[in-house]
Amino acid sequence: MGMMSEFRQFAVKGNVVDLAVGVIIGAAFGKIVDSLVGDIVMPVIGLVVGKLDFSSMFTVLGTAPAGTPMTLEALKKAGVPVLAWGNFITVAVNFLVLAFVIFLMVRQINRLKREQPAEPVPVAVVTTPEDILLLREIRDGLKSVR
Repeated sequence: MGMMSEFRQFAVKGNVVDLAVGVIIGAAFGKIVDSLVGDIVMPVIGLVVGKLDFSSMFTVLGTAPAGTPMTLEALKKAGVPVLAWGNFITVAVNFLVLAFVIFLMVRQINRLKREQPAEPVPVAVVTTPEDILLLREIRDGLKSVR
């Protein structure tokens, strides 16, 4: 079997295709979670904490060239080492929200699996073959002769 045919056999297996679909859906779901955290959760946390925009929180670790605006994007573009701890907080919250949503989904799926009634096992009707019935009649007849 050639390498290409082996690869084709591997690539079309159900597990590989399922994995590809999962990765694509996961990427799209990740964008939804990013939006949820960036557009809804973090502004609420910022409001509670004091209108902080966590994504713009950073600490400059080097010296910025003269005339460079003190924004995270401008400093990174200028090559200045920056500790973007606010961005890390945003990513950590993204992870926590995503993990919690996945936990809720798995929990619900497990609950649905437990609630499904077990399908009744079909009972096979066993009919005794005619020759066995005849042999039983002969046996019973011989018992009564004794």
